[in-house]
Amino acid sequence: MKKAPNHQQILSLDTNYINFLKDIKEKLQTSQLHIARAISQGTIQFYWELGKELIEKQKAFKWGEQFLTQFSHDMRMSNPGMQGFSVRNLERMRQFASLYPNLSIAAPAVPQLPWGHLIVLIHKIKDLPTQAWYAEQTIKNGWSRAVLMMQIEGQLYERQAAADKKLSNFHHHLPGLQSDLAHQMLKDPYNFDFLTIQGKAHERAIEDALITHIRDFLLELGQGFAFVGSQVPLTFDDQEFFIDLLFYHLHLHSYVVIELKATPLKPEHTGQLGFYLAAADDLLRREGDNQTIGMLLCKSKNKIVAEYALRNINAPIGISEYTLSKALPQELKTSLPTIDEIEAGLNED
Repeated sequence: MKKAPNHQQILSLDTNYINFLKDIKEKLQTSQLHIARAISQGTIQFYWELGKELIEKQKAFKWGEQFLTQFSHDMRMSNPGMQGFSVRNLERMRQFASLYPNLSIAAPAVPQLPWGHLIVLIHKIKDLPTQAWYAEQTIKNGWSRAVLMMQIEGQLYERQAAADKKLSNFHHHLPGLQSDLAHQMLKDPYNFDFLTIQGKAHERAIEDALITHIRDFLLELGQGFAFVGSQVPLTFDDQEFFIDLLFYHLHLHSYVVIELKATPLKPEHTGQLGFYLAAADDLLRREGDNQTIGMLLCKSKNKIVAEYALRNINAPIGISEYTLSKALPQELKTSLPTIDEIEAGLNED
């Protein structure tokens, strides 16, 4: 007896149906994101308006300190289960409205943030231009609230926004737009506190630890970096050299060679990195790739030495410092391995 066709199985194999199903799923996801964003922005607008009214009414009618407590109680009683009307949150609304008297001309990214992100900015940063910068970076990079908090505590603005302190020769060797982007990606110093390795660690130990913590390392490097490999070999006849860390930058469309030095900057470091860049250009670059860029990360640098070391180097190189973990509290030292033990373990690997 012939079996009746299984229509469910037929549809699941039909190409048109598969494409239709995929299209609807994508549309639903896009719609949900738009709805969530619209709700979030509507909430921010309401909170700002309420904060403004709280300021105006309390001032006009000279309501005392108990005003917010009474208002919070009444709003909660009339809207059971609805969050957002605690006294603390009402105080935040007033602070938000006070910081931004005219939301329509505020930094464009600020009203686009979720309320939790705004609370972090309000409490952690007093300077409005700095708040605006972090808001823009949050929108651009899709930071969660925890990541935003970490970037603020790591002083990302101070390390990345102070362009005059960055040392590079990008403007001599890269086209204008690419030079600007490359210069903007530099930070000084890079914060490697997440490694829990302290100041006397060897270069290889730092490199191995960065690979182990690659997610944190990529977050510290910034948007656009894709990890390619570590100790990447370059072979010429019977000689072999190794690139410490190799990345590809998606926005610059170029390989980025990172050379780590666990010592203060020396002039010969830029020459070594220039050699790696020339080799990477010849051996790794493909059609559509831009010129390879170098980043020299040192334990410390002297500005004059760095400027002289870069002057006659015919390759795009940026020089920055990095910081490792600060000293641990005394009570934790006895329960953790020593630096020598960590280094020994990493070197054995």
